[in-house]
Amino acid sequence: MPPPTVTVAKPVTKKIVEWDAFTGRLEAVDFVEVRARVSGYLKSIHFDEGQIVDTGDLLFVIDPRPFEAELNGAVAALNQAESQLKRANAGLESARAQHHQSEAGMQLAKTRIERARALEAQNAVSIEELDQRSAEFLQAEADLESSAAGISSAEAEIATAEAAIESARAGVETAKLNLDYTQIRAPVSGRISRQYVTEGNLVSGGTATSTLLTTITSVDPIYCTFDVNEQDVLKYIRLAQIGERKSSREVKNPVFLGLVDESGFPHEGHMDFVDNHFDVDTASMRARGVIPNHDRVLLPGMFARIRIPGSAAHRGVLVPDSAIGTDQSSQYVYIVVDDVIERRSVKLGPMVDGLRVVREGLSGTETLVIQGLLQSRPDMTVQVKQGTIEVVEDGLPDDYQPLPPEKWMSRVPDPQPVSSTIQANATIGLDSPPQPTGEAR
Repeated sequence: MPPPTVTVAKPVTKKIVEWDAFTGRLEAVDFVEVRARVSGYLKSIHFDEGQIVDTGDLLFVIDPRPFEAELNGAVAALNQAESQLKRANAGLESARAQHHQSEAGMQLAKTRIERARALEAQNAVSIEELDQRSAEFLQAEADLESSAAGISSAEAEIATAEAAIESARAGVETAKLNLDYTQIRAPVSGRISRQYVTEGNLVSGGTATSTLLTTITSVDPIYCTFDVNEQDVLKYIRLAQIGERKSSREVKNPVFLGLVDESGFPHEGHMDFVDNHFDVDTASMRARGVIPNHDRVLLPGMFARIRIPGSAAHRGVLVPDSAIGTDQSSQYVYIVVDDVIERRSVKLGPMVDGLRVVREGLSGTETLVIQGLLQSRPDMTVQVKQGTIEVVEDGLPDDYQPLPPEKWMSRVPDPQPVSSTIQANATIGLDSPPQPTGEAR
């Protein structure tokens, strides 16, 4: 029998990135349940079900008449408190005038009793007149103390009136808020669901069980969450430690996404979040990418194919799967040296451009058997026929860089609020803790 004929070709060597494949599910960045903040009868609805709404668009109106009446009552209470303050101020002015009058009477009584005592030393005044002057002095002292008490009472009335004004202002603010809450507006931009309550129904608000009116999901951008097993997580950690691939916790590594009916990965985004622990039930860690959705093709709840970088860019050796044989737990390929078959054990990686990455075992210069693997055996003499290995571009780049900050789509954290305690301490000079004095013991 003549020697069998096999088709051979050189392995493909090119610059590649090993893109790891995951299956993810799309989620909305913002999902809001629109509920009422106040209770009342639903008066009108101002949106089309299933349409796009913008932040601030009017959605529902609750009958505002009871809240308008409450606001009018709160304004009247504020006016009454302000009039009480004016009355208290007038009372304070009157008390101060009375105090000045008492001080004058006290001065006059003091002068008279001093004159009477001087005349008594010369036996020029009667005992009765001296007693009368003493009584006038005591009466003037009592009047002075009474006027001082009147000032204190007027000041207390002013403080009470000012507190009443602050309380009335708070009531006005609350009434205004409740009146504003009768107009329910879209808190975020996105696609609105159907109306769960129709006009004329009584809705409850302001509690944990408030009536659900509708929901809004944002559409652009959109999240894609997926789970990564422990082996891959450890691989990313090791790559970050040796500096070959930066961690997605620190940089925004690119993410490519394709839907079930798409051949490639036309949607490009970046990593947005990596969880801080493994799920003990699934032994995996949750990760998330954020994808632009300008054409609104991506919908929450869809499944998607995800590709994230699993290595740095490097020169790789690629072979077709048809050239790879399996012997229990090991893989091998056949190469031809001087028309003789040799078996070479290989360590394989993921698929890139339709070909399998060979991490160990081939240098890329060998003559590889790509057809006729089943009829080949080690040390067999064969006839060779030249063939080609076709590279099918999968749309993924052969190199990548973390996205710069100007291309980030992640949500920006809200600024830290300044508490009233910090503001009060800063006002009185206590914004920094007091320094210890003396020797510590």
